[in-house]
Amino acid sequence: MTKNHFRYRLLVISCISLLYGNFVYGQNSIKISGYVHDENGLPIEEVNIAVKNTTLGARSSSSGFYQLVLKSQENYTLALSRVGYKRVERTIKSSDYRNPDNIRYDITLEKSVESLREAVIRPDRDPGANLTRIDPKLVFILPDPSGNFEGIVKKMTGVSSSNELSSQYSVRGGNFDENLVYVNDIEIYRPFLVRSGQQEGLSFINPDLVGSVLFSSGGFEARYGDKLSSVLDIRYRKPTEFAGSASMSLMGGTFHVEGISSDKRLSYITGVRYKTNKYLLNSLETEGNYDPRFADIQTYLTYDLTPDWELSFLGNISNNQYDFKPEYRVTSFGVVKDAKQLEIWFDGKERDLFTTYMGAATAAYKPNDKLEMKWIVSGFRTQESESFDIQGQYALNELDNSLNSSTYADSIMNIGVGTYIDHARNKLNANVFSFDYKGSYQSSLNNLQWGARIQHSSISDNIEEWMMLDSAGYSLPYTDSLVNLSNTHFARTSLEPNQVNGYISDSWEKQLKKGRIIVTGGIRSTYTDINNEFLVSPRTSIAYQPADKNDLQFRFSAGSYNQPAFFKEFRDLSGQIHPDVKAQKSMHFVFGTDYYFITWDRPFKFTTELYYKYLWDLVPYEVDNVRIRYYGSNCATGYAAGFDLKVNGEFVPGIDSWANLSIMKTQEDIEGDTVGYIARPTDQRVNVSLFFQDYLPNNKDYKAHLNLQFGSRLPFGPPGSQTLKSSLRIPPYRRVDIGFSKVLIDGNKKSAKKYLKNFNSLWISLEVFNLLDINNTISHIWISDINNRQYAVPNYLTGRRLNLKLQATF
Repeated sequence: MTKNHFRYRLLVISCISLLYGNFVYGQNSIKISGYVHDENGLPIEEVNIAVKNTTLGARSSSSGFYQLVLKSQENYTLALSRVGYKRVERTIKSSDYRNPDNIRYDITLEKSVESLREAVIRPDRDPGANLTRIDPKLVFILPDPSGNFEGIVKKMTGVSSSNELSSQYSVRGGNFDENLVYVNDIEIYRPFLVRSGQQEGLSFINPDLVGSVLFSSGGFEARYGDKLSSVLDIRYRKPTEFAGSASMSLMGGTFHVEGISSDKRLSYITGVRYKTNKYLLNSLETEGNYDPRFADIQTYLTYDLTPDWELSFLGNISNNQYDFKPEYRVTSFGVVKDAKQLEIWFDGKERDLFTTYMGAATAAYKPNDKLEMKWIVSGFRTQESESFDIQGQYALNELDNSLNSSTYADSIMNIGVGTYIDHARNKLNANVFSFDYKGSYQSSLNNLQWGARIQHSSISDNIEEWMMLDSAGYSLPYTDSLVNLSNTHFARTSLEPNQVNGYISDSWEKQLKKGRIIVTGGIRSTYTDINNEFLVSPRTSIAYQPADKNDLQFRFSAGSYNQPAFFKEFRDLSGQIHPDVKAQKSMHFVFGTDYYFITWDRPFKFTTELYYKYLWDLVPYEVDNVRIRYYGSNCATGYAAGFDLKVNGEFVPGIDSWANLSIMKTQEDIEGDTVGYIARPTDQRVNVSLFFQDYLPNNKDYKAHLNLQFGSRLPFGPPGSQTLKSSLRIPPYRRVDIGFSKVLIDGNKKSAKKYLKNFNSLWISLEVFNLLDINNTISHIWISDINNRQYAVPNYLTGRRLNLKLQATF
């Protein structure tokens, strides 16, 4: 497929997505309906049924039912496709039926044998819960330098990220701390002291263990906890047979094994990961000795005690260590007419260590298909230390901007010199213990859910940070009698908050004459003892599918979403604790549509969402790289508003690609300032992402995967200025990653070599990160010249890198 041809197809798809609405009615029409089942007679939902040589089609419901209304003619060819099943075509002759105006036609699909871990990005939405289902296999083919599972989430509508080294993401104007993550109903925490993507290492989620993924970027149900922005709900697999996988690349390796006992009562799945992004970090502008080492082990065990009772355990041990000895840095910045260059010579080193432990035991009781109850006991512990003493001696130079000069782009004048010493000895220990009870009862029309949680946290930290800045021989800020430090943070604090919360939610489904409607309503309440705050959060959603347009769905959700302060929000910019900080609060309003259509006999989906979030009792904050520092006071109100568009489908037969556009604006008004509403640190107005897959027409073993991302300029400002903190903008984030893969062994093509016969699949990939070698900015350092004029010197992210990866399953 040529580049121009692809652009043409994409333009056609977009136009059809917006304007398509042709439905066939009239006296000269027939109806074809039936059920789609698997080989065991079970219904299959979300099967795409296309009528060949037309733009018409349908998709099967949760019961497997489909219905088509077509113009009368002799023959019809139906093409059926769904992830995990073989694509089939069936020709129907109306003359073969006694009643040709109303044909009943049931279809059986066979499961397909997947080659490699072939991913199809088909976010099948749960209409009653406003959740998107994501194919977890995408992570194995997505060219992403972090290698973390969150790389998938960053490609969802409403999600933005401008740092390829970090697993953190922003959702519709929220910050990194506003996203909920669950694994098997257990809330996941991440380290507190991480300040840069280089330090992060491995995120909690192990892709080898994941079975299903649900994600919501707003308007989620009351059963999900107390955060302002989003929820990611992960389920680890319960194995049914022995299997495993292994991978290795220039940045680490993974191994996992899973199985089940002979009596089918005990199952296990365990994964080990090791990562070192030293190779990637060596593309940064600061030269030195990078030595990052990240490793973890996770296991998920289940045991069927009786037919009604199941016991399970989820455990994780993670050790992320980051050592760094900087040596030299040179950065050119500015424009052609005013080009500058910063050189820094370093001494010293940095050592950071983040060790976390997590364990959770669950007892599940399911006496019948309708009732289920769970009791969960979980504990989380993190031990974190951040230590560095780094001296930098810098020179700020003016560059020759004369194009005809023999010294063009060379330094012609020194306009600033100085020395700084950056020191930190930060330590944090945290323990979180919780007990959860969850229940659900599902009838033919209702799905009732309820739950309660008791949580105790114990957090202590010791902050010791300072910076000494010497410019032109003078310590800043300057006095004639003292050597002052320019930035100091000293604090020793501890907190032991307790929290109790509960929820109840009911989902009601009704088939009306004009369509199907699903109404979900719930309420959540939370009490935190440290500030004596009680919160009530009602939430509701409505989904409607017209009876005569089963390819169209409307959604609306609204509710209250409150985020009680946990630890970081209590701490102000100097590190002091303010235990009276209340929860940040918001109201969400989300309206969306899902439209399914058929083009080129292949399925496509067009999704739109419009949203508005009113925010109050906000705690303003500053962002440096991935470090968030709060003001320690509920002193702001704000809002976030925007819309998301997404089209995805089989641009190339058999595999999905997608394009996504998000427009968003978020602002806040801080009490006591004189400027009114200003942009929040996450005010990224435009986000565009594209994921495209293709293969060689005559050999599908050769595949290509293109990942493109654009994010408009984020706000920033000079340090220490509240009114000017959003007065400037970082250049746009632009990135293209591409991967090429070759299938060596798949489920249908076993190797003739004896030592390879035990592999189910084996494939090799070549990835090119930052294909265009664009210098993307993550943050700035501020340098003054001899005239005390300040310059914002950009800190760039990673450059172009090649990565070779080998993956296998057995």
